[in-house]
Amino acid sequence: MNAIRRGLGNGVVQVFLVVIGLVWLTPLAGLLLSSMRSTKDSSSSGWWTAFTSPGQLSLDNYSALLENAGITRAFWNTVLISVPATTLVVVLAALAAYAFAWLDFPGREPVFLIVVALLVVPVQIGLLPVAKLFRELGLFGTIPGVVLFHVAYGLPFAVFLLRNYFAEMPKEMLEAARMDGGSEWRIFTRLVLPVGRPAIASLAIFQFLWVWNDMLVALLFADASSQPLTVELQSQIRQFGSNIDVLAPGAFVSLIVPVVVFFAFQRHFVQGVMAGSVK
Repeated sequence: MNAIRRGLGNGVVQVFLVVIGLVWLTPLAGLLLSSMRSTKDSSSSGWWTAFTSPGQLSLDNYSALLENAGITRAFWNTVLISVPATTLVVVLAALAAYAFAWLDFPGREPVFLIVVALLVVPVQIGLLPVAKLFRELGLFGTIPGVVLFHVAYGLPFAVFLLRNYFAEMPKEMLEAARMDGGSEWRIFTRLVLPVGRPAIASLAIFQFLWVWNDMLVALLFADASSQPLTVELQSQIRQFGSNIDVLAPGAFVSLIVPVVVFFAFQRHFVQGVMAGSVK
């Protein structure tokens, strides 16, 4: 670890990292500038010309985006899908992980092995059977149906991650809390959750990014009134030449929200992943 820190402090390494960062940020900058240019400017020249002609940049496209009923509805549908799917996975996984890590009950190890085995099941395998089930239950083509699918497929990884993190907590700490009369619920909410905050934050980032950027599940399970932003933007691509003024700002809005979420929790990200990935 000290060798890595010394290496990162090297001037050549820092310059290299800055260059890599600029390369990764170039598509984001291009999308931002494209979203602020008119259709005429976008069809006649590249986005980089905005650096020499800044007068072509304006917020008119974003004003028009707010008046686009399809885009705004899809944005709020994405929020209504991503937030519950992330919240439910984090809450249910935290409860299950605590039980697998610190509670003794019959079949604990076999059940946990089944949960781990579910990690290798591809999402594509469950699409058609779950679609038939949701159609019979009246959930097909609805936001709750999309949320339930994401929760079901997000739980195995979430339980695995949090269980490994919770299991590393000192056993003496939990035993002392029980000797002081603390109930399991009180130990979980007052002790385990605060200590497990880095892993929970990492899990929330993973789940939110997966659900927010998903198109496959939403393309199958959501109808026209419940489709998220990814599906709406995909439908706009069919007319790319005539509506880049809608597609570019819509894509930037779809991209910037996960970026903001990541940077809001990024200080917990590496710590949580490293602590929860190995025992």
